[in-house]
Amino acid sequence: MRIAINGYFLHQPATGSGQHLYYLLEGLDAVDDSNHYLVLSPRLTESRVVRMPHLGHHFQVKEFVGTSGRLGMRLGKIWWEQWELSRVCAAARVDLLHSPYFASPLRPSTPTVVTIHDVIPLILPDYRRAPHVRIYMALVSAAAKRADAVITVSRASKLDIVRTLGIPENRVHVIYNAADRGLMPAANERELEAMRETHGIAGDFLLYFGGFDARKNVERILRAFHAARSSFQKAYQLVLAGSMNLVGHPLYPDPRPLIQKLGLQKEVVLTGKVSEEDKPLLYSGATAFLFPSLYEGFGMPVLEAMACGTPVITSNTSSLPEVAGDAALLVDPTSIDAIAEAMVRLTNDPNLRQELSRKGRQRAGQFSWEASAIQTLDIYQKVSR
Repeated sequence: MRIAINGYFLHQPATGSGQHLYYLLEGLDAVDDSNHYLVLSPRLTESRVVRMPHLGHHFQVKEFVGTSGRLGMRLGKIWWEQWELSRVCAAARVDLLHSPYFASPLRPSTPTVVTIHDVIPLILPDYRRAPHVRIYMALVSAAAKRADAVITVSRASKLDIVRTLGIPENRVHVIYNAADRGLMPAANERELEAMRETHGIAGDFLLYFGGFDARKNVERILRAFHAARSSFQKAYQLVLAGSMNLVGHPLYPDPRPLIQKLGLQKEVVLTGKVSEEDKPLLYSGATAFLFPSLYEGFGMPVLEAMACGTPVITSNTSSLPEVAGDAALLVDPTSIDAIAEAMVRLTNDPNLRQELSRKGRQRAGQFSWEASAIQTLDIYQKVSR
């Protein structure tokens, strides 16, 4: 079987969709040597494709020069997804197309599988206020309804997809993500100390790692830390890690004015973008990982922290209980008091931290990209029959 995969997000490997694509391709390479894969992407002037030369000979990563590369990022992306990709698939005579993010062609030239990680703009009104977002969501929603199969990453997301898009349950298949198998507890004290120096971390710390859009709930993390700090048995810093590129946009509130208002300038560290090399060190060095997000389709940082043996506090809503299982403290993400209470409980109880660290590593080990790839292959085979 000749399988085409939309490789658009190889241009953006650090994003959630980029990481999902990268690890899915590695998983498929590990479990399948009988099918031929064409990973297709447009040539863009703004970025370069990650080539992945370590994949087997049955994988080809191809860039195509076309109209999409001259239209700018927003319009060029749509042109690629809706027109050029189908044309390239027809010319290559592929048996199936997989779009591994929410953007399959409305008029595909071949049987199609689409992965919908979440339907955030359809669930949270603030995320669809812009006219171009509403138009785009209408387009990709209509296309998803025509796809032969839909893959999603949690049962919670499946319920939302069925409810918001009206796609029959039997066409929506849950296949979980997994953490990078290279993530594990870091024990080298010299490397941990170098990481602290790099990011200006002075001692023990609680960690948030992710985006700064409103649903990530960073404001309540700050307010909860402010409320909890007097009950800690020793001093902690709060480290907010991740890129702040869009901070200032209405959906990306700047945390710095609140930090100043609460008088936390000396206790809160903003790292900015974190390298892949520093990621396991940052997780491993933290006393606890905080992820009380208001909504997640999966919640990869929870699994990453668990893989590194870091105790986790996360939300009791959306997909997060499904991912965390019994290996985390689950809280109401709308309650500052609940988040603060969990911080105090975890920082002051070393036995609880040890138990959650052990359970977390076991929980993370239950997810693998090889298992995800095997289940994805099964969907391919059903669709191509």
